[in-house]
Amino acid sequence: MPPDPAIADPAAASESAAVLERFRELEEKVCQARPKDDLSLLRRAFEFASERHRLQKRKSGEPFMTHPVEVAHLLADMRMDTVSLATALLHDVVEDTTATLAEVEKKFGREVAHCVNGVTKLSKLDFYSPEARQAESFRKMLLAMVNDIRVMLVKLADRLHNMRTLQFLPAEKRERIARETLEIYAPIALRLGMGKIRGELEDLAFGYLDADAFQELSRQLESKRHANEGFLEEIKKEVVAKLREAEVPARVEGRIKRHYAIYQKLKRQHCTLDEVYDLLALRIITD
Repeated sequence: MPPDPAIADPAAASESAAVLERFRELEEKVCQARPKDDLSLLRRAFEFASERHRLQKRKSGEPFMTHPVEVAHLLADMRMDTVSLATALLHDVVEDTTATLAEVEKKFGREVAHCVNGVTKLSKLDFYSPEARQAESFRKMLLAMVNDIRVMLVKLADRLHNMRTLQFLPAEKRERIARETLEIYAPIALRLGMGKIRGELEDLAFGYLDADAFQELSRQLESKRHANEGFLEEIKKEVVAKLREAEVPARVEGRIKRHYAIYQKLKRQHCTLDEVYDLLALRIITD
């Protein structure tokens, strides 16, 4: 029997070890966030997906399993259940390997298979087909197809990790995926109350669709970053002090607004960055 290439090649063995380490970190994250969850489902899903994707690589040259594990991490950060995380680990096996949906159901149950099937169906939709030309209509169609919200959350996490690694794809494909992200997936994230993911999706897409504008805005924001961060910290301290004085238990978070949101405001108001007076935002979360 010929040696397993993943074992015979020291570099491949090292990459596999790195993926396994990230999975161990995922288990630890789940244990801390959801200590009552049964991790056996995750372990079986990881082992199955690892075997099916064993010789596959991403465009970056990384092992394919890097992607489903990172998607699962994004969902674990949202404190999603183990069915969602198992779906993340398995979400490409039906589309990209010889595994069948029946096999997934037999090994992992109907609930996981249903979610995997939902993600697979979403991945096959063609945003550029004639019936999907209108972005709003397409968003409605996507949401109507999903009868388990976990399917859409897995898809959003999948899209976010793909956007984070988009630089490895050909330019034409990068632009197509970035536009689809900006017009379809970012608005869906907003509709589902996932503002942080929506913001990152928009910024990543913006960077590919108008790189010059993105870089110029980044340069301008960087020149103001130190002053903005200092001012934000001062305001936070004042607000925290007032809340304590009033005996209101609360957490105060501050941030500088995202690039794409600022860019949209500049376009709408036909103004410069110096004329925008709400670059900073405070969020007060009370108990």
